[in-house]
Amino acid sequence: MAKWLYRLGAWSSRKRKAVITAGLTLLIVMAALGLGMGTSFTGEMTIPGTKSEQAAEVLKSEFPASDGGGQIRLIFKADQGLLTSEGNQSKIKKALKDVKTDLSVVSVSNPYETMTLSADKKIGYADITYKQSASEVGEHSKENVLNIAELLTKNGVQTELGGSVAFSEIEVGGVSEVIGILIAFMILAFTFTSFLAAGLPILTAVIGLGIGLMTVIVGSNFVSMSSFSITLAVMLALAVGIDYALFIISRYRQQLAEGYDRDTAIAQANATAGGSVVFAGLTVIIALVGLSVVQIPFITMMGLAAAISVFIAVLIAIIFVPALLAVAGDRISPARENRWLRKWSGQKKNKTKENAWGGLITRKPWLISIISIIILTVCTLPFLHMQLGLPDSGLKSTETTERRGYDLLAEGFGAGFNGPLVVVAKTTNSKDSQTKIAEATTYIKDIPGVASVSPAIPTPSGQAAIITVLPETGPHDIRTTELVQAIRDQSENVLKKDNVEIMVTGGTAVNIDISEKLQEALPKFALLIVGLAFVLLMLVFRSILVPIKAVVGFLFTLGSTLGFIVWVIQDGYLGSLFGIPEPGPVLNFLPILVTGILFGLAMDYEVFLVSRMREDYTHTGDAHRSVRSGLTHSGPVVTAAGLIMIAVFASFIFAEDTIIKSMGLALAFGILVDAFVVRMTLVPAVMTILGKHAWYLPKWLDRLLPNIDIEGESIMQENMNESRITKNTKVQTESNIK
Repeated sequence: MAKWLYRLGAWSSRKRKAVITAGLTLLIVMAALGLGMGTSFTGEMTIPGTKSEQAAEVLKSEFPASDGGGQIRLIFKADQGLLTSEGNQSKIKKALKDVKTDLSVVSVSNPYETMTLSADKKIGYADITYKQSASEVGEHSKENVLNIAELLTKNGVQTELGGSVAFSEIEVGGVSEVIGILIAFMILAFTFTSFLAAGLPILTAVIGLGIGLMTVIVGSNFVSMSSFSITLAVMLALAVGIDYALFIISRYRQQLAEGYDRDTAIAQANATAGGSVVFAGLTVIIALVGLSVVQIPFITMMGLAAAISVFIAVLIAIIFVPALLAVAGDRISPARENRWLRKWSGQKKNKTKENAWGGLITRKPWLISIISIIILTVCTLPFLHMQLGLPDSGLKSTETTERRGYDLLAEGFGAGFNGPLVVVAKTTNSKDSQTKIAEATTYIKDIPGVASVSPAIPTPSGQAAIITVLPETGPHDIRTTELVQAIRDQSENVLKKDNVEIMVTGGTAVNIDISEKLQEALPKFALLIVGLAFVLLMLVFRSILVPIKAVVGFLFTLGSTLGFIVWVIQDGYLGSLFGIPEPGPVLNFLPILVTGILFGLAMDYEVFLVSRMREDYTHTGDAHRSVRSGLTHSGPVVTAAGLIMIAVFASFIFAEDTIIKSMGLALAFGILVDAFVVRMTLVPAVMTILGKHAWYLPKWLDRLLPNIDIEGESIMQENMNESRITKNTKVQTESNIK
């Protein structure tokens, strides 16, 4: 691989104008396609085969007309008096009449006719149904409803919005993301002691992000994917795009400092650091594509969308970056450092001097290992009581109309009103089917935790009926989950006794089923990832203990990250600091995503740091010295890469959407733990303890394993041989002349 990357880097350097032109042309073409076609995200997060999904399929077959359009719920509360007062009735009826002027509206319910009023008559709601699906309801229709709601509120009737049509849209790209990029730029500037060199990784990452983002947008028009797919793709494309360029540019500057000419330095950097980039990128891609093994469509599509972005980031790093380096020339060489940046960064001109951190770790490896393990274990403990769920309007900020509407409904109709359970009862017995269904479902009202049970509504075929059950508790309460399970547990006896099949669906039941399915899939996926990590690292480092140490380190990273997320999001600690409005369950697909993403990024840092240790150990045979050498030469780059990723991921913590916020928080903390506690502290301490035994590999296994030269040892050896031959030839020539 190193030889191929060497030739690719040399070719990109020679054809720099053509490569840069082709890259920018591709960006423009993809932007034209993406902006022209627009987005078509479905936002559907379902899992085929779950009990709730099976019930929903029965519901669709029995009620074909129920697949209606999007719905907006107007939620009213009288500031003074009751909603039934003459003045308030007049205001609300006039507002509903104005809603009907929108040609997209199919129907509008009247709360005074449907009796959708609370017992004290202070809170009520009306439902607006549209011709289009929820995601296709136009901005004009939304603006119309918002204006009507605002006017009603001014006239003394507080009006908030709910339903399936979203008003608080997911936004990708804002002030916080720009700040994150600026922080990354400053980190790069202090790392390279050059503003120009710092700008190159940002530029290439943005180009890769643009191409990847537009590819995902175009793809959304052909396959069904959740709107969160694009958020994850942006996060990873930015983070890995900057980091991968950082690795190659850092190695290029090192090659220049060692006396190589510009073209050779570019090719050499692409063969060495480029190999690490390809390996790290493929690891991330494999982990993301591996999300498909959990067999959950929306998770699979999120993984594939992110994998495409990472793949493009890798291509940009090994093809486009060498071309830009050739254009930049000597202007980003170490000799052209900015003296102000060097002064404030504290870097010395003699950068080969061993750092104090490496010396401390090799002197006190046992103490540092024990302290690191204690810190990681304490962070992991909250993970033991993790509860999964899908955040709804009740966990949004009180500044959103959806959250205020959610609270009004809970106040007027009870906490369970926001999470109704839809019970579908079906029988194959055509004689007195409705009577049998009514008798078979009587047990539901007697189950603890049931607030009310609606009368059964028969389907057109008469073979099934729908019953709405309101729990006493909210959608995320553990008692609601227990209620769903209690209904299902007794349904098996009902099926045997009365030949009536009872199924539970609805938004709450769907979320419960998805969370349970994902919780079951997490250990299997983690085991797959751990096995993959072991095999890959054994191939790279020709060792057994190094992969075991890396895998254990990754498990510590994963446990600590999930434990911290539970502590903040579920338990509510430091929630206000991160702008989390209410404690709630952990996003149900977050553990799976974090496992896949952190695995790839953790192996990225592991390879870049430990490969330098292996290179030094191969030449010197001194295990302790190799640890210090790895921290001295690769430590600053890993530190900068970790800080950049933290800055990029942390910028998403300030998003309004709770789901995006939790994703950014988890990945930022995960990188913080992995880069600085695990890779820069625990790993070198354990490597020091293991000594030369860390590099043990049975000879029979060494012969079986293919040799993956990701650090370009073969190229380095060739260059050394060529240099030696050239030197000998020169000496011989001079001798002959004499």
